[in-house]
Amino acid sequence: MAKPTSVKDALAKWEERNKQPLATATEIGLQFQYPPIEKMDPVLNSLTECQKLSLSSNMIEKISGISGMKNLRVLSLARNNLKALNGIEPLADTLEELWVSYNNIEKIKPLEVMKALKVFYISHNVIKDWAEFGRMGIPPNLSDISFVGNILSENMEPAAFAAEAIRRLPNLKKLDGEPVIR
Repeated sequence: MAKPTSVKDALAKWEERNKQPLATATEIGLQFQYPPIEKMDPVLNSLTECQKLSLSSNMIEKISGISGMKNLRVLSLARNNLKALNGIEPLADTLEELWVSYNNIEKIKPLEVMKALKVFYISHNVIKDWAEFGRMGIPPNLSDISFVGNILSENMEPAAFAAEAIRRLPNLKKLDGEPVIR
């Protein structure tokens, strides 16, 4: 099997394909790399102007190498092999949207420090208890959550789950794509 694509190689291909210097790029997509990217590395810190980064549909197992991305607003890590959100903390003051659907995430504790987060897509993961779900009530601006396909929601009637989720998260304005009506 071929060795995984490095972030450095994927960025070089992106720069060549888009005829734009990485140093000034505000939106970078490194999804569907072949062979897939297996790990994030510190070269990402050089993307200081990047506001939207997609690393979806790779084989990334943990979040790292993003502490220098001071302008990042949207991070997509959907369809990877993440088990936790550890490593997201350096983006606490700037990240507004985090897309991590279709992973193997069971614990979301680092979410608690995310002050700017508004949108959190974590559908089709393995969150199974209300204590973990409740962590989404801590970020002050979080109002749009996609949660369908997690063990917790799949083990309940949809209407009962929605009612309990809305009760537990008073700032919620949108759940699984539907507006919240109180």
